[in-house]
Amino acid sequence: MFLGAMIIGPAAAWVLKKIDAVLDPKVPVGFEMLISNFSLGITGLGMAMVGFKAIGPVVKSISTVLGNGIQSLVDNNLLPIASVIIEPAKVLFLNNAINHGVLGPLGVTQAKETGKSVLFMLETNPGPGLGVLLAFWLVGPRIVRGSVPGAIIIHFFGGIHEIYFPYILMKPRLILAAIAGGAAGVAMNVLLDNGLTATPSPGSIFAYMVVTPKGDTFKVLLAIAVSAAVAFAAAWFLLKTDSSNNDDLDSAKSRKDSLKNG
Repeated sequence: MFLGAMIIGPAAAWVLKKIDAVLDPKVPVGFEMLISNFSLGITGLGMAMVGFKAIGPVVKSISTVLGNGIQSLVDNNLLPIASVIIEPAKVLFLNNAINHGVLGPLGVTQAKETGKSVLFMLETNPGPGLGVLLAFWLVGPRIVRGSVPGAIIIHFFGGIHEIYFPYILMKPRLILAAIAGGAAGVAMNVLLDNGLTATPSPGSIFAYMVVTPKGDTFKVLLAIAVSAAVAFAAAWFLLKTDSSNNDDLDSAKSRKDSLKNG
């Protein structure tokens, strides 16, 4: 119900804001805290009921459909295609909803049966982001190259994938590089029969190693390296052939924040 929480939380805050806007001008002096606490509790109870009776069943149905779609890709050996959805969703800050709301539960079920699951690796792979950042560092706009090394450390070792989103928002066509890298990584993981024992959270190389089954370390690192290399090659080509002047990292960060905050 991670996706449901992401929906009902902001919705409850918006409803409470509207209620407060109506009540505040009419509340007698000295009764502000009393009215505020009662409105908060009653609104919270009402939204909880809405979440339980309406949002919950809808989200469950959506999760079931998405889960069936992922399972169909697994059954037909088409799992790399999932990157076409996952990588753009990450930039739109739907990564947690997809990872913890859909892939995580499916991965847990699979891991109980086989001891590991490749589904834990679809969204959390740090390779595509690393490849894009490396390309930015070498052939990206000079004005932003100085910020890339720090972003690489935060992303790859810290597991904060959001750090590279502004770079893709600055050059939106680079989402193709992320998709290519993600698909290559998934293909390698399927080919090598890779899987993790749990979701690596955050998605750093250290978290990956913690949940990598014994004896699979080299194979997992190889898949990450391949995904990074493919993403780097694609991003390098796209940056080299890009003639736009959209080089403002600050404006890209502003777009990132607006997407994150809805």
